Amino acid sequence: MHVVITAAGLGTRMLPASKEIPKEMFPIPFNGGFKPIIQIIFEQFFNKGIRDFIIVVGRGKRVIEDHFTPDYDFISFLEKMGKEKQAKELTDFYSKVEKSNIAFVNQPEPKGFGDAVLRAEPFVDDKFIVVAADTLLKHIPDLVPNSFLITQVKDPRPYGVVILDGNKVIDVEEKPKNPKSNFVIVPYYMFTRELFSALKEITYDGELQLTDGIKRLLKRGVQFTGIKVDDVYDLGNIENYILSMRKIIVNM
Repeated sequence: MHVVITAAGLGTRMLPASKEIPKEMFPIPFNGGFKPIIQIIFEQFFNKGIRDFIIVVGRGKRVIEDHFTPDYDFISFLEKMGKEKQAKELTDFYSKVEKSNIAFVNQPEPKGFGDAVLRAEPFVDDKFIVVAADTLLKHIPDLVPNSFLITQVKDPRPYGVVILDGNKVIDVEEKPKNPKSNFVIVPYYMFTRELFSALKEITYDGELQLTDGIKRLLKRGVQFTGIKVDDVYDLGNIENYILSMRKIIVNM
């Protein structure tokens, strides 16, 4: 099982803070620690037994690669300074990194979520998980092939909206002006390789959306399941980041 973590976006909704620091590296107080968003996601899947990761990055995201590169000289420095707690936390993280297979894939231009996922095609086998590194869950439920997480919101217009029949996905819409549902996609998915052929069939201007690939698969007769979750921490823009930080602190 591979997990594809997308971290290639420009992060324009988080400017000016995201000008030099990728939004995926923004720190979060989570389960007693203080870690970058992308590290929390990596460790959650590691703890679920997954060892193969593909991280899609873009221009200006070298700091993410550096973060996932063990630096034992720094740990020795921390130990000499008496920072034993911090040294242990880094040692634990590096141990997980060294036990994993991590590949970094470049998305040269910001051409959308779908294009970022398509970049991972040469590296994944049959079924794989996709996660956008700007959303956290306290606990990640088990996914099944051709499924994704969903939640209910008051204003679904800024999201990928899901039309359901029970837990069966009937259709998806990307940021519709007049949503047909209050259920939205939480960007945790499991696909098979059929997604790649669906994405390649799509003609688009500007950005290729992952929802376009899902819509194409639905038209082929592929059945998708929506798995409902609560306690979703959306960290993709300034307002939601602040609201999610408050919720995380309260729930810790």
